[in-house]
Amino acid sequence: MSWLEEGWRHVWLPYAQMQTAPLPLPVARTQGSRIYLEDGRELIDGIASWWTACHGYNHPHIQAAVVEQLGRLPHVMFGGLAHAPAYHLATRLAALLPGPLNRVFFTDSGSVAVEVAMKIAVQARLNQGERQRTKILAFRGGYHGDTFGTMAICDPEEGMHSLFTGLLAAHPVIALPRTPASLATFELFLEQHAAGLAAIIVEPLVQGAGGMLLHPPKVLRHLRAAADHYGLTLIFDEIFTGFGRTGSMFAFEQAGVVPDIITLSKALTGGTLPLAATIATDALFEAFLSDDPADALMHGPTYMANALGCAAANASLDLFEREPRLAQAAAVSAQLATGLEPCRALPGVADVRVLGAIGVVELAAIKNPAALRMALVAQGVWVRPFGNILYLTPALTIQVGELDLLCRAIFMVLTDFAGIAT
Repeated sequence: MSWLEEGWRHVWLPYAQMQTAPLPLPVARTQGSRIYLEDGRELIDGIASWWTACHGYNHPHIQAAVVEQLGRLPHVMFGGLAHAPAYHLATRLAALLPGPLNRVFFTDSGSVAVEVAMKIAVQARLNQGERQRTKILAFRGGYHGDTFGTMAICDPEEGMHSLFTGLLAAHPVIALPRTPASLATFELFLEQHAAGLAAIIVEPLVQGAGGMLLHPPKVLRHLRAAADHYGLTLIFDEIFTGFGRTGSMFAFEQAGVVPDIITLSKALTGGTLPLAATIATDALFEAFLSDDPADALMHGPTYMANALGCAAANASLDLFEREPRLAQAAAVSAQLATGLEPCRALPGVADVRVLGAIGVVELAAIKNPAALRMALVAQGVWVRPFGNILYLTPALTIQVGELDLLCRAIFMVLTDFAGIAT
């Protein structure tokens, strides 16, 4: 019995109905943009392991940094002790972000980073005696994580968490103000309900897991203006969009506005180790300074600021400084636009859209995602459809020929296997 068959009796997979889920593909190793399976096949990875491996797999600079750190100090608790990788990383992140975003709180996952952002936004109000401001305004199509706090600010109808309706904290979720009508609705909502709000949260430019839904930079400017007018904390969830994915280092840069809190994870460590960061302005940080211990931010994950993760993140930032990642993202964007455009004419294709190193083919429906996925595997690519979309979020370092094969594989599968997809 193989390790896969033996372990299958004990493993619980993500986002999978275990009664009907097929066995996953056993991976032997990775390199660059390729996944090598135990049976000898190799796949070009079109999604960079849920958008994390921005530099490709096994980058030697990140590997060397992690190995060196492992030999010196793999982890110590962050409460009362300090280590250089975390303090260097905090300093570098603050330097990358606009001036007011100076205080970095490290966690170990994107969902928890968003939980901390929500907690900061609400507790800042509580510390100032504004006990009525406890709600977070979120938007339809949004996704911010799978924990109970973050499920409450995901789209309650289109998202994955409708089963928990009525069990979650009640936060308002309305249409993103991307049209004149939805902007008017947004402004009316704030006129009526801003007194009970602590914050607004959005995924800037792209609502990722909600269906790779794009919106223009002007939407972020509307949100910034509204937050300023009503005295609300503006949270940009850049866990997906950060680190070059949308073509700029951070998506919000394209709007010319600055959030009060930003959350980062995914590509933060170049796809090697779990790490996340919630970064707040000095003004928010100062709302927690007091002679009263109860005013402190009472949060502290056990593996907060893990030294190995911080070493990987510092090495990843080195690569953004030394290698032309944003130029590579622009090249990927141009090739995605050209390579996916032929899909637009195929039956069942509702839309083709590209932003930065994100390419999306939206279908009217996908009847059998598993069959579609395996048809793509047969073409030598790893692409994981969800909802009604096929998407590509490859490593920024992917080779031209590899990306060409990914685009052609999607076109061929949607042409030859239309019954699977629509």
